[in-house]
Amino acid sequence: MSVTSSRSSPVPLPRHRGCPFDPPEEYAGLREEGRATPLAFPDGKVGWLLTRYEDVQALLADERFSADRRRASSPVRSLPIREDDSRRVGSFLGMDPPEHTRYRRLLARWFTVRRMRGLLPDIEEIVTSRLDAMERGGPPADLVAAFARPVPSLVICQLLGVPYEDRADFQRWTFTLFGIDREEAELFAARDALWEYMRELVAAKRRRPDDALLSGLVHGADTAADGDAPLTDDELTGVGLLLLVAGHETTANMLGLGTYALLSHPGQAALVRERPELADHAVEELLRYLTIAQFGTIRTAREDVGIAGVRVRAGETVVGSLAAANRDPSHFPGPDDLDITRDAGQHLAFGHGMHQCLGQHLARMEMRTAFPALLRRFPALRLAVPPDQVPLRDDMLVYGVHRLPVTWDR
Repeated sequence: MSVTSSRSSPVPLPRHRGCPFDPPEEYAGLREEGRATPLAFPDGKVGWLLTRYEDVQALLADERFSADRRRASSPVRSLPIREDDSRRVGSFLGMDPPEHTRYRRLLARWFTVRRMRGLLPDIEEIVTSRLDAMERGGPPADLVAAFARPVPSLVICQLLGVPYEDRADFQRWTFTLFGIDREEAELFAARDALWEYMRELVAAKRRRPDDALLSGLVHGADTAADGDAPLTDDELTGVGLLLLVAGHETTANMLGLGTYALLSHPGQAALVRERPELADHAVEELLRYLTIAQFGTIRTAREDVGIAGVRVRAGETVVGSLAAANRDPSHFPGPDDLDITRDAGQHLAFGHGMHQCLGQHLARMEMRTAFPALLRRFPALRLAVPPDQVPLRDDMLVYGVHRLPVTWDR
C-alpha cells in the first residue's frame, strides 16, 4: 500500500456502543477504508486512528513510536501527568527503553508461566471461598461485589503482600483515577493518596520483610544478581502501584463483563460448564470478544513514519484500537460471534511487542479457574434484571459493568 500525506476531515474517537459486548459500530466502516483515519483529540490536535489488526500489531511492534504518555494527546480524559512529576517513576507502561527495559527485566522473573502455575492452589482456594460466601448469602447477588472484584484483589494482595483489609481505600482511589469525566483536582487527589499509601507500605516492608513480591523488590536480591542499582523508594512505590492497580482492575472487569456475556449466550456458558478442555479457548475468546481496554493503545511518532497507508509526522499521536483489531474479519472469521471453540490465541487484548501485559499469565490463570467454577457451582445462574438495566462502565478507561445483579435456584 502506498503511503500518502493527504488527509480527510478528522473524526473524534468513536464512543457509542449499540451492544454492550461490541465496540462502537463506526469502527467497522473505518476499518473497511483500509488505512489510518485522521483523529481529532480533545486538546485540539489531530493524529491518527488504526483499526485493522495488522496495522495495530505493526504499531505496537515499531520502536519508532514512543509509549511515553507525556508526549501524547489523549483521545479521552485520561490520567493527569505533570512534566516535573517525580511520581511517574516506576510506572514503566508509559516508558521507552532503556528505562522500560530495566523495570521489565527486573519484574519479568516474578511473572513467568512457571511461577503463575505455582499460584494455582491459592487461586483455586480463593475462588472456592468466594463461591462459598455467595452460596451462603443466597440469591440475588451483585456478582461484581461478591466475586468478580474480590477474586483478583485477593490474589494480587497475596502476591504483592498488600493487606487485603485496605482494599476499600485502594479500590476507591483506583475507581476515581479510571473515571473519564473526573475533575483534575479529584484525579490528582486520588493519585496522591495511592502514592502515599504505597510509599508507607514500602517503608513497612523495609522494616519487616516477608516472602511476598513487594518485599522481595524492596530488599533487592534480584537487582543485585543482575548488577542493577537497587530500586529507590520512589521507584518501588511506582512499581508497586502499577502492579496493584493493574492486578485487580483489569481482571475484575473481565470476570464481570465476561460473566454477563456468557449469561447472554447460554449455549456458550453451557460449553464452559460442561467441557473443561475448552477453558483455555473460552478465556482467549472472551478476551478477544470483549477487549476491555476500550479506548486503545496510544503511541507518539519519534520521527516521520509511514504506517497504514499514511505518513505520520514526528510528534503526532497514533491510537491503535485493540477492540477494533480484535474484531477484524480478515484475521478472525465471524468476529462478531462469541465462539469459545475458536482459536483466538493471536488476539491483541494484552497488547503486543515489548509492552505486552506483564501479568497476562496471572490473569489467564484467574479466569481459567473462575469462569468454570462459577458456572458449575451455580448451573442456573442468570441475570436478576433485564439486560438493558445492567450498568455499563462506558464512563471508565477500563470497560466492564459497574454491577451485575444475578440470581440462581437454591
